[in-house]
Amino acid sequence: MKRAGTAMVVAGLAVVGLVGCDSGEPTSKGATTTAEPVLWNPCTEISDAALSEAGVDPATEEKGVAGVPQSGWEICGWGGPNYSITVYTTNKLVDEFEQKPGNVDFRDVTIAGRTGREFKVTGASKDLGCDVVFPANQGVVQLQIFNSALKTGLDDPCTYLERVGEVLVPIFPS
Repeated sequence: MKRAGTAMVVAGLAVVGLVGCDSGEPTSKGATTTAEPVLWNPCTEISDAALSEAGVDPATEEKGVAGVPQSGWEICGWGGPNYSITVYTTNKLVDEFEQKPGNVDFRDVTIAGRTGREFKVTGASKDLGCDVVFPANQGVVQLQIFNSALKTGLDDPCTYLERVGEVLVPIFPS
């Protein structure tokens, strides 16, 4: 789905600034390694039934950002008639999202009984998207909604995020 792919590219741009580099730990041969954590994978852990209930088509699944894996992240997105959703996991912390330039309008939210930090990303698509990050043992789980730019009269994306979150957040790792 073209719309979901576009949203994934825009979403990926928001992620790129947080991607880490080398761990800096020397190996036995003197080189450094990038030890990546084992992250919860939304593509394999969220059922088709849950995705359908969340208002997106499981067949539109797209891994990574525009199909490209991102080091230090598990990313999966799906499209629907009114919005697309993307779920990210990383070992980053909520504070890192709050300190990233371009992430604005943070507020505390509780979705499906779980406390998170909702925010927007500045730019031309600011009014189309809404994100929330939830602390997890591995770092964070992020849920992102992007309204279709081709439709008018849609609810605020943060309203959709709350509805979708009621379905998906109970599946997320703690």
